[in-house]
Amino acid sequence: MITIHPIQLPVPGMEQLQVEALQEGVLFIERLWEEWQNGMNRFAAPGEKLYGCMDQAVLVAIGGLNQDPFDGRRGVGRIRRVYVRPAWRNKGIGEALVHTLVENARTSFTTLHLRTENPTAARLYERVGFSRRLALNATHVLDFNQTARQLE
Repeated sequence: MITIHPIQLPVPGMEQLQVEALQEGVLFIERLWEEWQNGMNRFAAPGEKLYGCMDQAVLVAIGGLNQDPFDGRRGVGRIRRVYVRPAWRNKGIGEALVHTLVENARTSFTTLHLRTENPTAARLYERVGFSRRLALNATHVLDFNQTARQLE
């Protein structure tokens, strides 16, 4: 069973997650760590939270929910820094993590943005309900109000 929990850094396995991300050329995990250490982003504002998936008490996936720093409108959130270590991919962890982020965002935000250049990640976000959006600071958007109207 996959369990996603709110986390506070540092956690066991963060160092290995950073190493594996860098080996793949993924730089945003380093930024997450630096911003956490210097206090720029502690995922502590209203609606914000950092989540992780642990396997035997070691971090194998991470992702966060922030107020969108690129959009000045109230109620706009952003999924950020989602990463699953290679050995744990294709096991449903990424999807469980994104579902957790989306469900928790519903309580604080009306819209979610994200940016990804990874085609596999884009397909995952689209399966969860995001629509492609070509904009400077977002590639995908999920409008909770629009989703609710479609279900009526």
